[in-house]
Amino acid sequence: MALVSVDAHAGWWSRAPVDFEDCAAGAEKNATSSEEKGRRLTACEARFAGRRKPGGGYTYYDFMQNRHFDIAGPNPTTEEQRHIDEQYAAFLKDQRRSIIAAAFFQKRQQAEQANATPVASDKADPVNIRLAPAPKTPVKRLAVLPRPRPKAAPHCGDDILSACNWSRISTGVQDLKNALFGSLAKTSTNDAQAVRAHLPAKPPVQTAK
Repeated sequence: MALVSVDAHAGWWSRAPVDFEDCAAGAEKNATSSEEKGRRLTACEARFAGRRKPGGGYTYYDFMQNRHFDIAGPNPTTEEQRHIDEQYAAFLKDQRRSIIAAAFFQKRQQAEQANATPVASDKADPVNIRLAPAPKTPVKRLAVLPRPRPKAAPHCGDDILSACNWSRISTGVQDLKNALFGSLAKTSTNDAQAVRAHLPAKPPVQTAK
C-alpha cells in the first residue's frame, strides 16, 4: 500500500482559478486576514485583465481610452491586444487633433478681440468741465413796519362846558364865520382899493411963511 503525503493530497483537490472572479472568490475564502485578502486580490487583478459579462464572455476596460473592449477569454489574445493598441493610437491622434483645433480657435478669438479693441488716439479726449452752481444769495426780507393808525378823537363826554367840548365848539364857530363872511370881507377890501385908485390926489399942504 502506497502512502500519499498530505501536501500531495491537498494539491490533488486544489485547482487553479480560471478567471478574475474565480480568483477573487478563492481569495475571499482562503484569506485569514484583511491584509492577506488585499494581497490576493491584487494578484488576481494582475493575473486576469478581463471581467465576466452578465450574458457570457469577457470584457476588457482600457482606462487610457476610457473604453471597454469585448474579448473571448479572461485575458485578451495577441490579436485582440493589437486591436486595442490600434484603437489607442487612433484615440491619441484624435486627441492631438482636438488640442490643435482648440489652440487655433483660441488664437483666432484673441486676434478678433485685438482687432475689435479701438486704438487709443494721441489726442486726449476733452475733459467735461462741469461748472459748479453759484452759491445762492440769501434774499433779504424787508421788515414790514406797521402802518400808523390815526389817533382816535378823545371822548369828551356829555359835559358841554368841559375843555374838550369847548375847543370843539370854538373850532366849529370859526369855520362857520369863514364860510359866511370870508368871501364878503375879501370883496369889500378889493372894492375899497378900486375907489381909492379913481379919487383925485390931495393937494400938498402949504406951510405958513
